[in-house]
Amino acid sequence: MTAPAPQPQHPDNASLADLRVQIDSLDQQLLDLLNRRAHVAEQVGEVKKREGTPYFRPDRVAQVIEKMQQTNQGPLKSQHVAAIWREIMSACLALESPQRVAVLGPEGTFCEQAAVEYFGGAADLIYCASFDEVFHATAAGSAQYGVVGVENSTEGVVARSLDLFLHSPTHVVGEVSLLVRHHLLRTINSLEGIEAVLAHPQALAQCQTWLSKHLPNAERRAVSSNAEGARLAAGNPAWAGLASERAATRFGLHIVSHAIQDDSYNRTRFAVICLPQTLAMPPATGKDCTSLVVSVPNRPGAVHDLLVPLKTNNVSMTRFESRPARTGQWEYYFYIDLDGHPTQPNVAAALTELRKLCAFYKVIGAYPVNS
Repeated sequence: MTAPAPQPQHPDNASLADLRVQIDSLDQQLLDLLNRRAHVAEQVGEVKKREGTPYFRPDRVAQVIEKMQQTNQGPLKSQHVAAIWREIMSACLALESPQRVAVLGPEGTFCEQAAVEYFGGAADLIYCASFDEVFHATAAGSAQYGVVGVENSTEGVVARSLDLFLHSPTHVVGEVSLLVRHHLLRTINSLEGIEAVLAHPQALAQCQTWLSKHLPNAERRAVSSNAEGARLAAGNPAWAGLASERAATRFGLHIVSHAIQDDSYNRTRFAVICLPQTLAMPPATGKDCTSLVVSVPNRPGAVHDLLVPLKTNNVSMTRFESRPARTGQWEYYFYIDLDGHPTQPNVAAALTELRKLCAFYKVIGAYPVNS
């Protein structure tokens, strides 16, 4: 049996030693309760195994976190409650069935950070050299889930990800929106003597104003990821990388200049993907996005006609992007995000009408919006 916790003393009367005794006792009680929760989670895993139901349920995670935030009466901030419970549930899920998640590597990428924010720190991350490999690993079953960048608030869409969605059997089941801070990383804590800056093309573009002003003569060298740029910079004192604090810590680099991106509110959206048999379309939450890709016959007014079902059914379009179909005939695929879920009557009606107009039609996913 756990010893009862010492009764809290009035802050004016308690010494630091007394308060530490209380903290130690509470920590032990928390550990005991967490282990009790973990034992129950193991039983849940056995039930899910017998029933053949998914181990990871992002809607269930969201429900638990929302309930904890609503019932929180103490000094803990709402976002900290969410972070704590996400890690608790991640650790317990790892006892049921470790979740293998493919991300853009190496360690220290923003893609890795997005995966940790969504799945928690107990996820088994598989590091890939490109988003192509993330899609392949997820589609082939090497990973149960994948996380890929899809859009940046400064530089727009990640074109390669959109192209890969076109023929991939995976679908989107969730999203993560990260506030992205690019730091200049180097083995030497100085701007002097930098010959090349290495980063993902999107990061180089997001920092072009600062680079032009402070490092006008340095080569801007595109690599597969920001963390890869940091890894390479760790091996050459004349090189610098643009990456996260995680990458600086991982590769032992100095942060020579902090947050050098041109837009101080720079954000990147990441999509969480999986095969439908791993996790079906998440149920509607009331704050959802439906993503699809379509093409239309090359005739006057065809693109305009795509918008009519949305207007008549009162469905808001939040994104519209075009990508070449690569047929040599000046044809395009259109990537559309809609506000709502396919189970909503007005969205369902709009999609039914829209599909009749399309030469190609594919729902990429319907998922809760990450606010």
